[in-house]
Order: sequence, then C-alpha cells, then structure tokens
Amino acid sequence: MSWFFNLQDTLFSFLEKGGGVVLLISLLVVLMWFFIFERIWYFSLVHPLVEKETIQEWSNVPEHKSWKGHMIRSMLVSKANLQIRNNLELIRVCVAIAPLFGLLGTIVGMIEVFHILAVTGGGDAKAMAGGVARSTIPAMAGLMAAIPASIAARWLENNAKKKSDLLSERLTYE
Repeated sequence: MSWFFNLQDTLFSFLEKGGGVVLLISLLVVLMWFFIFERIWYFSLVHPLVEKETIQEWSNVPEHKSWKGHMIRSMLVSKANLQIRNNLELIRVCVAIAPLFGLLGTIVGMIEVFHILAVTGGGDAKAMAGGVARSTIPAMAGLMAAIPASIAARWLENNAKKKSDLLSERLTYE
C-alpha cells in the first residue's frame, strides 16, 4: 500500500511543478482514454450485436437487387457506420489538442522566466531554472499524452474501417 502513496506523492509533485496546464492535460487524458476504452468496449461487445441485427434486417428485405433494395442496404450500412465511427473524431481532436496544451504550458513557463529576468535583472539563475523546468514539464506531458493516444486512435480507425468493410460485404445482393 505504501507504493500507492509514493505514486500519489510523485503525481502531485509532478502536477505542482508543471502548473495548472498539466492539470488541464491530465483532465484531457482522462477524457481521451475514456472515449478510447468506450470504443474498444463497443468493438468487442456491442458491435457483434449491431452487426447481427443489421444482417437480420437485410435478410428481411424481399428485393435485394431492386433499387429499393440498394437504398435499404445503403441505409443499413450508413446507420451501422454512424455507430462504428462514433467518438472517433472526438478522440482525434483530443490527440491533437494535447500537444497544444503542452505548448501553452511552455509559453506560460517562459513568461515566468521572462518575468524573473525583468525583476532580478538576469542575475538569479536558480529562479530562472525553476521557470524553465516549469515550461518543459507541460510540453513533455502533452507529448506523452498524445503519442500513445495517437497509436490507439490509429488502431481504432483501422478497426472501424475493417468492421465497416466487413459489414458492407456481408450485406450481399444475392
């Protein structure tokens, strides 16, 4: 149990050193990974049921080769694609915003360094080093949030495309 408290102390120290922007990045990470895990849950548990229902609806259509049949097939595929691609755009936006929040933290930290330079005249190296450290931590946090999430988002995009293509192929015209 002591490892948990050590981890908690380390995390709070990291958040304190990085400033408020790191807290903002942390909230973004929680939101982003919530949506990533939601999509993983959907693909593993919900999508097979959606696929089965869509195929069942298609099998109830009497005229597969008619214009009406083509339109019903297009509607069924589109309806399933909406569910397949749900939240993927939001995940991509979160991945893109994370490094931008890191850049915002860098700018805020550098403003602190410039303020210290203006107040002390540039003679206090320790105070400037604290500002530089404060400016690099959010950039690192933003990148560390974006890199694994971009890999997960890419995997989800590929998985969504495969599921969509497979469903399209399963709804044959006979």
